[in-house]
Amino acid sequence: MKTFFKLTLLLAFLVSSCSKNEKTTTTEVTEVEDTYVKDNYDKQEVTIEMRDGIKLHTTIYSPKDKSQKYPILMMRTPYSCRPYGENEFRKKIGPNTHLMKEGNIIVYQDVRGRWMSEGIYDNMRAYIPNKTDNTQIDESSDTYDTIEWLVNNVENNNGNVGTWGISYPGFYATYSTIDAHPALKAASPQACIGDFFFDDFHHNGAFLLSYFRAVSLFGTMKDVPKDSAWYKLPDLGTKDQYQFFLDAGPLSNLNSYFEYEKLDNVITSKSDQVDDVFWKEIIDHPNYDSVWKPKGLIQNLKHSKSSVATMIVGGFFDAEDLYGPFETYKAIEKNNPNAYNTMVFGPWDHGRWASTREKNFVGNYYFGDSISLNFQRDIETKFFNHFLKGDGSKNSGLPEAYVFDTGKKAWSSFENWPPANSTKQEMYLNANQELSVEKKGSSKEVFISDLKRPVPYSEDIKTVFTPRKYMTDDQRFAARRPDVLIYETEVLTEDFTLAGDIMAKLKVATTGTDADWIVKVVDVHPHDTEEQKEGMQDHLAMSNYHLMVRSEVMRGRFRNSFENPEPFVPNQKTAVNIKLQDVYHTFKKGHKLQIQVQSTWFPLIDLNPQTFVPNIYKATEEDFKNQTHTIFNDSAIEFSVLK
Repeated sequence: MKTFFKLTLLLAFLVSSCSKNEKTTTTEVTEVEDTYVKDNYDKQEVTIEMRDGIKLHTTIYSPKDKSQKYPILMMRTPYSCRPYGENEFRKKIGPNTHLMKEGNIIVYQDVRGRWMSEGIYDNMRAYIPNKTDNTQIDESSDTYDTIEWLVNNVENNNGNVGTWGISYPGFYATYSTIDAHPALKAASPQACIGDFFFDDFHHNGAFLLSYFRAVSLFGTMKDVPKDSAWYKLPDLGTKDQYQFFLDAGPLSNLNSYFEYEKLDNVITSKSDQVDDVFWKEIIDHPNYDSVWKPKGLIQNLKHSKSSVATMIVGGFFDAEDLYGPFETYKAIEKNNPNAYNTMVFGPWDHGRWASTREKNFVGNYYFGDSISLNFQRDIETKFFNHFLKGDGSKNSGLPEAYVFDTGKKAWSSFENWPPANSTKQEMYLNANQELSVEKKGSSKEVFISDLKRPVPYSEDIKTVFTPRKYMTDDQRFAARRPDVLIYETEVLTEDFTLAGDIMAKLKVATTGTDADWIVKVVDVHPHDTEEQKEGMQDHLAMSNYHLMVRSEVMRGRFRNSFENPEPFVPNQKTAVNIKLQDVYHTFKKGHKLQIQVQSTWFPLIDLNPQTFVPNIYKATEEDFKNQTHTIFNDSAIEFSVLK
């Protein structure tokens, strides 16, 4: 609509995970009595039979007040709809407390093969178009069959259904719009996974080593319903994640961590036989092949129904799913230009918009008060009410693109994204660390990529399940290393606003035959900037703070094709383009815009051996070699600049 304005562990991370500093500086401002849901809702647990006979465990919370009809709001999840038992209640239900308190029928479902549902789980199950019989199932058909049962069997429903979910549940919310049930009127995919070769476990083909501990969560199979965890997360035995992975060596050495005690019919893994399904997929399929392509949902959004209103929600500092939300929004715009399709992007990390905390931090950086709370009240609740309880017209009163300027710390509304008044502007990586709109002379910068001392992604010494805080970390620790090249503008004399994607157009060379290339866009704060009074790690200060605004990696072998990797020719100048996801950020007057370029980012991503091998997951110690890398000054960064 151009003219109108993702186990309980992970789920807990999605809505309430925060750094140590944040926990000491934020307060709950939206209080809900622990017994509110039990006092105001009836709970029912049912098994809904799918078209192929498999039964899915479904939990239904219905308002005790039966004087009116209510819409159905549903979340399908691989993370469990616990607590199980009709006398066991969640403390909060639904997307937010407003939608819970005003009354809606809230439904949770364990997806096929997870927790209390029957069937075989398929991680990012591929969509099947033009199904020919009832044996052909996918998440679209399971959602359709579930909605069909709900609207015909749940009392006091008004016939309208909405879906929502954060992260993996966001993937299922997107999926619900494909071949959608007629009763589905609204969907809000939030931090939605779009493609596992570009979200979460990979970024442009580079393996996110920092997600290693999460692999077994998705790869340990079961074929009977279970109300407790059947998988085991690897214990690294240390708090120093950097040193652990450095000592571990090649990725093939990590196979030994997939050892599981046999639990009923669970597939087990041994050090000499890797049977964890997801880990096996990862290590046997290093390229974008017939395993990964079908799992991508973005390319199938041409099958989404234009009758389903969508509101995509994401965080500009989401370390897990940034590709998915942006690409989902753009794909719906492209394939369904007449559909009601909107996006909301705020100053959040993964799922933080669902938090009830007043102060909004990402890592050390403070963006303001009540940002999440206001979104829940003024945007999310209004969206679902309009399409599930209101007239459902395209004139919802909400903006097409509601985005937060992470530099000015203020919201803006646009009728298009990227904004119609944004233009492309290139800046060149010149000599003497200069970043400017003009290419000056002919020069190059050289650095040695030492695989025994890779560049850390964070200066924090700790082990995390999935990394988040680094997205706004102070980058001075990296800027002062010899293997990180720096280019920056003069002090800005006026505000400079980026609105849209960023393309790094590198011209590089290496003495080896493979390399990773990482580009970071950094906002360098003035020396005399106003101090942030709380929420920051003790060793930091806002004076000269190097705020990472955006970053991305390109595994060099995939520079021309994700399907067909190519080695570099040693010492030959080569083009490497890296797309960085969209930003909306004003580099304010008195600040500087800085670009950092490096070739390791550890252990966020695995180490590239810097020697071309068919499969990095099976590389040996002998393949890993230090190399010298060159960046030429006709390299440029193409920005989307708001005029």
